[in-house]
Amino acid sequence: MTFWDHLEELRWHILRSLVAVILIAAIAFMNRSLVFDFIILGPSTSDFITNRVLCMAGQWLNVEALCIKDMKLQIINISMSGQFLTHMYISMVAGFILAFPYVLWEIWRFVRPAMHENERKYSTGGVIISSTLFLLGVLFSYFLIVPLTVNFLGTYQVSERVFNQISLTSYISTVVSVTFAVGVAFELPILVYFLTKIGIITPDFLKKNRKYMYVILLIVAAIITPPDVFSQILVVIPLIGLYELSIAVSKRVYKKSFEAIS
Repeated sequence: MTFWDHLEELRWHILRSLVAVILIAAIAFMNRSLVFDFIILGPSTSDFITNRVLCMAGQWLNVEALCIKDMKLQIINISMSGQFLTHMYISMVAGFILAFPYVLWEIWRFVRPAMHENERKYSTGGVIISSTLFLLGVLFSYFLIVPLTVNFLGTYQVSERVFNQISLTSYISTVVSVTFAVGVAFELPILVYFLTKIGIITPDFLKKNRKYMYVILLIVAAIITPPDVFSQILVVIPLIGLYELSIAVSKRVYKKSFEAIS
């Protein structure tokens, strides 16, 4: 294939991906009540499943601070077109998240002809694993990190005389950014796989610098979570687990690469 043939092929893969995202976004747009009242605004209420579980845990452990009985979070819109544009934006975000496995599959289909037979076999599993890790990160963030973030930042007061009225755009920005950040962070084993494959890192490098990486992961957890120790611990534990998994992945890839050279 010529350079222009490759571009034409890429154009169709991108077009199909966009169609998938737009179709799912359209479905999300038509289900406004489900998307906003139940999903997006869910973590801002005391009836949200995570808040109810934390409240039950607080009662069992006799830690009253864990129980969120009444959030009293007021979300307001201060722009004429704010609610409509937010509706459009969230629909596209939902479209991208739900279509992510298909988009990744289209990318794989484009690069597949350039792969060797054994690379195709392993890359197919990589697409599935990458999609699964991203969706697990999104779910983990939505059901655990987002409620804690909303509760802490939405109810924090420097003085009882200062009341919180959260703008809709600010709330949406916080929910989306935290969710995506954790979803991307869960892709760490995939990143390590490719970096090991091209020879940039080795398992020994990851083991040798483990203590430094733990500090970096703690900093990442502090950035993508509200400034309280409990939330940071909840995020850093799975990140450390993913790092240890990445070492195992790197070790396996490095071993196979060494055997292939031998």
